[in-house]
Amino acid sequence: KQNKALLIDEATGDLTPRGKDVIAHTPAGRFGDASELAGVSLFLASEKAAGFVTGVTVPVDGGYLVSNI
Repeated sequence: KQNKALLIDEATGDLTPRGKDVIAHTPAGRFGDASELAGVSLFLASEKAAGFVTGVTVPVDGGYLVSNI
């Protein structure tokens, strides 16, 4: 909720200037939702799928990180 108020105006539901800036710099062109984060979490928690994955950071940010380097 704290970060959401920085991105979406609670009174109108419209994007704030900061929210518009974040979307403009995110290749996916939108905010993610909880199910997208949950999918990565489930993958990392799966011994069969990610049993050999160690020491990695998986940004779930719609490409924001790489587009702003």
